[in-house]
Amino acid sequence: MTTERQKIEVSGVPVEIVRKDIKNLHLAVYPPDGRVRVAVPLRITDETVRLTVISRLGWIRRQQDAMAQQERQSEREMVTGESHFFRGRRYRLNVIEQDAPPSVSIRSGKTMELSVRPGSDRQKREQVLQDWYRQLLREQIPELLSKWQPVIGVEVAFCGIRRMKTKWGTCNIDERRVWLNLELVKKPPICTEYILVHEMVHLLERLHNDRFQAYMDGFMPQWRLHREELSRAPLAHEDWGY
Repeated sequence: MTTERQKIEVSGVPVEIVRKDIKNLHLAVYPPDGRVRVAVPLRITDETVRLTVISRLGWIRRQQDAMAQQERQSEREMVTGESHFFRGRRYRLNVIEQDAPPSVSIRSGKTMELSVRPGSDRQKREQVLQDWYRQLLREQIPELLSKWQPVIGVEVAFCGIRRMKTKWGTCNIDERRVWLNLELVKKPPICTEYILVHEMVHLLERLHNDRFQAYMDGFMPQWRLHREELSRAPLAHEDWGY
């Protein structure tokens, strides 16, 4: 696929233009600092992009303001006393070194206990926690699919989990494959449900247009509140490139 990239500035807002062999224009604002990117068909001119960005400046600046105000964790060292999130709650990490299989557990609703082999370094400790997160998020998926597939009237061929830097979820419409961001396990459970429904609705409508929003309004009337909840939840320390 042919791809061309350039940068312009619109009303003081830097904008990256990505031209490729697609049919429609897509404007997005990416965390953590609200970078603006517009993917456009090869035939679209700079002036058309400029007018589109101008028409969405209010929305763009609201997204950037929300990202600027969002709480962000510093990089975790995986030591006792740190804060870690799980399903929307903050826990104090307690690291225990013992000659036993690594494990993670929640103690008394306030402490996340991480058991690791003696001498385990930061990377190993983090991997144990990430594996635990992945397993618990994976356990949520079958129940959510059973709930929402008959409501939306679509079937998902595959739903997987991976770490993503710019999206909470993605959907391959042709293959009916959905991916959820592992970071969702740290957010309130309704955020995971909202993202899954969002991606499943893309099986009915590819674009974020009025038809898409009408579907969301019908299936999940409170989806905008769930989206706001996700925006308020603290972000992990990440190099959010794209």
